[in-house]
Amino acid sequence: MAVTLSLVFLFGLVLFFLLRSGSLTPGAAFTAAMFGFFLASTGAAGPINNLANALIHAIPSL
Repeated sequence: MAVTLSLVFLFGLVLFFLLRSGSLTPGAAFTAAMFGFFLASTGAAGPINNLANALIHAIPSL
């Protein structure tokens, strides 16, 4: 659970800086957030979560 919260914070921080720099418009940010929100409620959420966990556990062993 702590890893998920950290990734949410990281992606939120990146989104914030992209919005501030003008690299991302508010409409595109809203679309990306809604896509992530609706994707989380589908069957794809489990495999995506498993992939993220596998990547996180693979990083320290590099």
